[in-house]
Parts: sequence; structure tokens; C-alpha cells
Amino acid sequence: MAKSDITGKRKMSAQNVSHSNIKTKRWQHANIQSRRVWVPELGRFVTLNLTTRDIRTIDKIGISTYAKRYGVKLTRI
Repeated sequence: MAKSDITGKRKMSAQNVSHSNIKTKRWQHANIQSRRVWVPELGRFVTLNLTTRDIRTIDKIGISTYAKRYGVKLTRI
């Protein structure tokens, strides 16, 4: 199952709505990408499954701050 390693975001249930307002179930998938992220504290790259929003935030505030925000220790991954 596709899931973000840091935030835990995964697919959500949603509905298709037709012109006649008939609703049918469907899945909304998160945009999960596999990325190698440099972790300065470890001195190496770590491969993570991240959403595109995660990637943008990591570029802005850094991987260590972002992982700490969600209570994730990067040594376990």
C-alpha cells in the first residue's frame, strides 16, 4: 500500500457524482514519490516514500525539522 513514511498519508475514500447526482464510491490516491533525501545528522542518504507536499516542505524547512514535527526518527527508516 502506498503511504508516506513521515506523515502516514494514504488513499482516501471519495465519491464520483454524476450529472443526475448519483454518487458512486471511488479512491483518491495520494501522490506518493520515492525520493533519496540527504540527512546531515546521519551523513548519508535515506530513501523515503513521500507525498509531493512532503517534498516541498522538506525543501523549505529541512528533513530533520519536518521529521521532528511528526515524531519520526530517521534512524529507524
